[in-house]
Amino acid sequence: MSIAVPQATIVNAPIANAPIVNAMSVDVEDYFQVEALAGAVSRDDWNVMPPRVAANTDRLLDLFAESATHATFFTLAWVAERHPDLIRRILAAGHELASHGLDHTRVDRQTPEVFRADLRRSRAILEDVGGTPINGYRAASFSIGAGNLWAFDVLEEEGYAYSSSIYPIRHDLYGMPDASRTPFRPRHGKLIEIPLTTVRRFGRNLPCAGGGYFRLLPYWLSQANLRRVHAQDNSACVFYLHPWEVDPAQPRVAGLGVKSRFRHYLNLGATEGRLRRLLGAFAWDRVDRVFLGPDPSSNP
Repeated sequence: MSIAVPQATIVNAPIANAPIVNAMSVDVEDYFQVEALAGAVSRDDWNVMPPRVAANTDRLLDLFAESATHATFFTLAWVAERHPDLIRRILAAGHELASHGLDHTRVDRQTPEVFRADLRRSRAILEDVGGTPINGYRAASFSIGAGNLWAFDVLEEEGYAYSSSIYPIRHDLYGMPDASRTPFRPRHGKLIEIPLTTVRRFGRNLPCAGGGYFRLLPYWLSQANLRRVHAQDNSACVFYLHPWEVDPAQPRVAGLGVKSRFRHYLNLGATEGRLRRLLGAFAWDRVDRVFLGPDPSSNP
């Protein structure tokens, strides 16, 4: 299966002169499950690593509650199986539960058949624990790109309403700079791809959707980039972060290269304060309600 690079199809563009509501999202995974640490932490050791994902996610839930923010939690089924009470707390607070796959295996390292099995098993686990339909998906490390666009076919066939898996930038681990910067329908069917937000500067797409860039860049520039997207594109932004990014006390993993240490540990102590400012500076809601409408189940 293959499809050509998709063309932009704007979905639920903001109404002119109306306040823009952005989409807040969290990729729920523990500190030892990230791509930057994959070379130093064996998957065989995950079950013996000291877990911190529940406490860190609870901290985000508290921050969101302070600002009356609702978000989408793209959650690993691996986490949901081990922390079912956390999943119930997320849902009880009015947030959206969505899939981040089974165990953070990149899509570009799977065959279509393996990817389909991952989608089915992770969705079944999340729906069983949460008791709610799972309509959204985000690939581990934004690992849907030009080389594996067949993944959209599988997502469509499995009945997902949307994906938020493409980052239209150049990066050594992911990225598809030629993809649409706004939501589009890859197969002109029901599935919507909601790309991570980029800003156009110097003739290039530059990242401004959160994650490591939110820790790397000064806060004022992150805020300015989001406002520039509003002004230039009249578009809602998609922001994301991980629970471990508000945890400067997390264990330091030995054996990391300079780049991996920089990516993972840079400015962890600044994230919570910056996030609190960001939540107060913009309007936020769940991914499904921002891009699929007030009643996502009714989206055509």
